[in-house]
This record gives sequence, structure tokens and C-alpha cells, in this order.
Amino acid sequence: MDVDAYLARLDLALPATADLAALRQLQERHLERVPFENLSIHLGEPIELAEDALFDKIVRRRRGGFCYELNGLFTALLRELGFDAELRGAYVFDGEGVPGPPLDHAAVVVRLDGEQWLVDVGFGRFSRYPLRMSAVDVQTDPEGEFLFLDAPHGDLDVVLEGKPAYRLERRPRQLSEFSPMAWWQSTSPASSFTGRLTCSRTTSQGRVTLSGHRLIETVDGVRHEVLLPNDTAIRTAYRVYFGLTLTRLPAPPDERPLTQRAPDPTMNPS
Repeated sequence: MDVDAYLARLDLALPATADLAALRQLQERHLERVPFENLSIHLGEPIELAEDALFDKIVRRRRGGFCYELNGLFTALLRELGFDAELRGAYVFDGEGVPGPPLDHAAVVVRLDGEQWLVDVGFGRFSRYPLRMSAVDVQTDPEGEFLFLDAPHGDLDVVLEGKPAYRLERRPRQLSEFSPMAWWQSTSPASSFTGRLTCSRTTSQGRVTLSGHRLIETVDGVRHEVLLPNDTAIRTAYRVYFGLTLTRLPAPPDERPLTQRAPDPTMNPS
């Protein structure tokens, strides 16, 4: 990996030591500079969970991605920098508090100074800084209050503001293990990623999200929404707010021709 190019993408110098301070800075800067986005799904681009392909997309082409892409490549960077980092699978809870399927999400766990830390740059709004997994009390973060609770089979439930976010597995995973679920997430009509278009990142004052023609900014807890009038305004928003220069705009799900919509997930992907 070209570590210097990746750090330049984050506007960071090479950390002197693989310590908690460096990990905190890396996570925060990644959330600020690399957007959580599912544009590839709505542009008809393949999702490739290989390090070279992810590096090309996120670093060279200065794009973002969703959990498997962002946390997959970030894990590789952390390892290059000397951190003991691994991917973990997670089950994402729905609005009714029911956990989803296995490998519904990919998160990062870092072992550091005898502790395990949850690091996640691919879940949209989540913790800005690493969370200590052995903590039994609430951990306060700029994004809210987080709590770890024991779950069945030795897993851990990650709770945000009193609501379960996802159930984290204890076992490590290889990035390739997430490929079948990444394919389902990017093709199935039942997936939330095929049903909505989003591009979002953390800011120093809150968060900015572009969803189709809706630009949403949260500044110091106050939400502002603007409807962008035309494609030119949308292109400008992608460039100004996310640093993305797109040769064509992704079509919102309900505006794509039937031939371009997600295929039936029961069909053979080959």
C-alpha cells in the first residue's frame, strides 16, 4: 500500500507511534475526509472488495464507499501503520430492535495496550473516536453516548443513545468473507442501499448529507435542509461538500429505468 498517498488523502502526516492518540486522529480525519456513500450502486459500478480496487477508488479517485469498503481499506492502513487491527462482522438492528443477518456490517477492532477498541469509519453517524470495548459504563463521544452490553454467544451489543446500533461478533473476519453480503446489499431490492441514495460525512460542527436533490446540514445540533434545483447545483454540492467530481450523476432509485434497477437477488449473480 502507498501509505503516504492514503495519509495525504486524510491530510495527515505519518504518525510517530501507533498509539491511541494517533488512532483517534486517524478515525476522526477519515470520517471528515472520506464520505460514507453508496453512489457506485446507483451508478452501476461494481463493488470490489479487494485492497487494490478499494485503494484506487478511495485514495486515487478520492471517492468514499459503504462499510465493507471504508472499514476494509482502513483496516489495511492501520496494519501498515503498526496497529493490531482486524475486521469483525456485525448484525445491524432495525427500527424494532431486531438484529439483521450475519455480516450485515463490517467494523474494525484494534488491540492496543492490553485493551480492545472499536473503530468504525463506515456506519454513517457513529462514534467519532475509538470506543473501549471493556468499558461497563456509558462512553461519551461528540456523536452521543455509547454503551457495550453482553449479547448471546459472546457477542457485544453496541448501544447509541439507548438504542441498539449493531451486534458485534467476537471472531475476526477476512474482507473476502463479506463479499456475498456486499453483493446482496448492492443488488437486492430489499436492501436499504438500493432503495436510497446517500453521500454523508462528519464535519467539525456536525454532519452534511446529500441524498438525491436534498442537501442536509446539521450544525451544532440544528438541522437545515435545502432542495437543490437542478443537476448543476447537485454536481456543485458533490464537489464543494464532498470533494467529488462526478462525470455523471447517480440516478435516484425511483428515477432509474427498469433495466438499470437492482436485479432479483434470487438470480445467479454470475
